Amino acid sequence: FGKRKLAPEISPGKTVEGTLGYLAGSVVGGCLGASFLVTELDAIEVIALSGVLSVLGQVGDLFESLIKRVFAVKDAGTLLPGHGGLLDRLDSLIFPAVFATTYLKVFHP
Repeated sequence: FGKRKLAPEISPGKTVEGTLGYLAGSVVGGCLGASFLVTELDAIEVIALSGVLSVLGQVGDLFESLIKRVFAVKDAGTLLPGHGGLLDRLDSLIFPAVFATTYLKVFHP
């Protein structure tokens, strides 16, 4: 569906439309997950946190793509052949995991 490239020099396959879909899906998924698993956060906080984590996930993915571009490698490893390596599977979790852990420890001890 996407036509406009998000960051063609870093990751040519990513589009603005895909990013917006990822953001919307993350907020919906965050709200559904929170309704079953997290009771101490209010709805506005869940929506905001889901949005921030979604953006951080995209940033993590682009950051890892940038590192691969700088070092001129296609895959980050060989542990998962055909998937670009383990880091390529987990790159969008690194920044959100650190942020979410810190946020919850600071604001919900």
